[in-house]
Amino acid sequence: MSNQQPSRRKFLTGAAAAGAATLGFPAIVKAQGPISMRWQSTWPSKDIFHEYALDYAKKVNDMTGGDLRIEVLPAGAVVPAFGLLDAVSKGTLDGGHGVLVYHYGKQNALALWGSSPAFAMDANTLLAWHKYGGGKELLNKLYSSIGANVVSFPYGPMPTQPLGWFKKPITKPDDFKGLKYRTVGISIDLFQGMGAAVNALPGSEIVPAIDRGLLDAAEFNNATSDRLLGFPDVSKVCMLQSYHQNGEQFEITFNKTKYDALPDKIKAIIAYAVEAASADMSWKAIDRYSKDYIELQTKDKVRFYKTPDSVLQKQLEVFDVVNEKKSPSARCAGSSTPRLARAWRTTTISASRRASPHRRKPDIRLT
Repeated sequence: MSNQQPSRRKFLTGAAAAGAATLGFPAIVKAQGPISMRWQSTWPSKDIFHEYALDYAKKVNDMTGGDLRIEVLPAGAVVPAFGLLDAVSKGTLDGGHGVLVYHYGKQNALALWGSSPAFAMDANTLLAWHKYGGGKELLNKLYSSIGANVVSFPYGPMPTQPLGWFKKPITKPDDFKGLKYRTVGISIDLFQGMGAAVNALPGSEIVPAIDRGLLDAAEFNNATSDRLLGFPDVSKVCMLQSYHQNGEQFEITFNKTKYDALPDKIKAIIAYAVEAASADMSWKAIDRYSKDYIELQTKDKVRFYKTPDSVLQKQLEVFDVVNEKKSPSARCAGSSTPRLARAWRTTTISASRRASPHRRKPDIRLT
């Protein structure tokens, strides 16, 4: 019987050997501490757009269990709103929340992502084209063409944006002649083509410019943002419907070097959080925008007017001229930006062909 049982000495010897083996081969543990990222949005802290940026960051922070922590600062905290792309590309910021149209001055073809008639697509249809119709690949090429070291995630379809805020209702296309007007992106070319004197300003600077008389009129985006930014304090006339930004969406950007270094699991969470935030933003927008649309009328005494069909038709006609100017033929007329002209033509033709299954016929007979 005693020969079949291990002795106390053998047991202790075995335990000691096992302990030594454990010390020689330590367990694999997670990296020390969470990954922290500092972001900036292109929006003032009071704007609902900055709230959308915070919403996305919270989703990522929660879904990673704190392994990735994103802090989002408002516009101007590190760089001006229009300087976001450079800051993210250079690594001054790890990421950001904004819109592609704010980079229009660096690559005109970025206007294809919403700051144009968008081949008759609304914002959600345009995002479908981006993900499944070749848009993502085209966007990567455009960012590569300007050396932008970023990873881009367009998301969050916006409703068609109003024509804007005015001192009196717009009744015909000629009302834009000589008008000091704020817009951004290729819409600058559009309203210049309609005779306006255009000034591109970030959201936080628009209302002060109107108040000081530097602008006669302006567009920004939606009932909630416009109300929070103070538009009803400087104007009581808002014109609904326009083609200048009828398919725009938001953009989340990461510094590519820092993004590429992330674990695959966190990259997957980032991508899925984009889709979750896109849906959530759409639902929140419907709720908040509709409430503020009522408040603008009942509390702020704003009058809303339908944009005349003649103005909408004129926008489409001017956009045709703008598209022609962006083509390589413009180089023959002395264009100083042949590289952008080639990119515009290549992208518009390719995008138009790939977007065909996602299109819907435009209808300017609005009610």
